[in-house]
Amino acid sequence: MDTPILLDRNGLLAAWHRLVATAQHAVRDRYELNGFGEVVANGCPSGTRQLAFTDIYCQLADQMGHLAAMSVPVVTPSFGIRVPDVVWMAPEKWEGLDGDTPVPFVPDLCVEVLLDSDRTLDLDRRVTSYLEGGAREVIVVGQRGQIEIWGPEGLRQASMLGVALPLDRMYFEESDVAAALSARC
Repeated sequence: MDTPILLDRNGLLAAWHRLVATAQHAVRDRYELNGFGEVVANGCPSGTRQLAFTDIYCQLADQMGHLAAMSVPVVTPSFGIRVPDVVWMAPEKWEGLDGDTPVPFVPDLCVEVLLDSDRTLDLDRRVTSYLEGGAREVIVVGQRGQIEIWGPEGLRQASMLGVALPLDRMYFEESDVAAALSARC
């Protein structure tokens, strides 16, 4: 039995291009690749989760300039090609990037929104990989609206980039109701 080999950036990008060539355009963004180049399915986010990360995108664009983006695949050094919900990076880093290829490095800021997401299973690895890949900050919005801000030194009390994300409770009330209902079953 062959032992899988971790792929470097070029191997991951080649695997990504093979995936994109065979996937329908509408579902391309619902996949990631692990460090071995194997496809990892990302479920379709609920409407509420999409509203939440669109709100976060708009807030980042207002606070930091219009250099934020949603659902951009990025190459991480230890966890494959991942698709954070929202990213932001300095203008010079966007220059020369091909829109059909994953960003070959991790942006300055990555945001993960955990509403209706199974990303909680690998969240520690995601955060670590983003930070190891050069992210200056990773923001995690929990399933009930709690916000954690991570930097290379660990959990932060506040954003070093000056980001503030007041989020509407409506995004999280539905997940609270769903959690209460599932607890009864």
